[in-house]
Amino acid sequence: MKVTILGSGTNIHPTRAAAGYVVETDRPILLDFGPRTLSNLLQTGIDRHTIQYLLFTHYHADHFSDFIPFFFDAVCHSKFAAVRPDLTIYGPPGTKRLFRTIFQTFPNFSNPPFRVILKEVKDRPFLIGHTQITPLPMTHSDQQICLGYRLEFQSRSAAFSGDAMASPNLMTLCQDTDLAVLDCSFSSHQPGGSHMHAEECGKVAEKANVKKLVLSHFYEAADRSNVVAQARRFFSGPVIKGKDLLTLQVGRGFPR
Repeated sequence: MKVTILGSGTNIHPTRAAAGYVVETDRPILLDFGPRTLSNLLQTGIDRHTIQYLLFTHYHADHFSDFIPFFFDAVCHSKFAAVRPDLTIYGPPGTKRLFRTIFQTFPNFSNPPFRVILKEVKDRPFLIGHTQITPLPMTHSDQQICLGYRLEFQSRSAAFSGDAMASPNLMTLCQDTDLAVLDCSFSSHQPGGSHMHAEECGKVAEKANVKKLVLSHFYEAADRSNVVAQARRFFSGPVIKGKDLLTLQVGRGFPR
């Protein structure tokens, strides 16, 4: 299992793309698709036209907006080059309504040359190939359900909190994982609402017995702070400050 961070920042971060990750098991799986993550995906060497599975944690713009150019490109490619495989989109309740509205509203999005399957998930595991995926609702926004995802493949496991505050479901999601990528929007010196700060990330990782902690989803203020040191006050394992295009082999050493 290999994880590449496509975006480790937020909507208008000056140097980081917003939220996005690609997980490679027996096939590539894209998890969130925030602004500027598509250009980073192009740098990974993964053929975007072979990606068949998208997972969305929720639909705040910093986790979603690069889907629009991705899909437009997929339609154009399929019409004028070669038809891509089917595309399956997983997300929280409301996913079907949102995407059907997009497909009906955006020019050239309706009736694509490939099949699009929309699946709403909440708390039941499902399979993509040989990868088991467990979604769980996180504590983030009163307006919509935000999911975290746990992916397990060949005895390796990785958890992605999406946007989240500390909660029992987050603990369950991360329990005994090889890798946990957690929402570290804030420095412990400047905490904010609806997201975790670095010390909270460390506490979750320690209590959940995570093997390796990756901090991500930085606002600018958090980026200027020593969030790694703050997380290490409470977590005894390795702590990595995420960055765009960082690749991690899950269950092995430190990133390259």
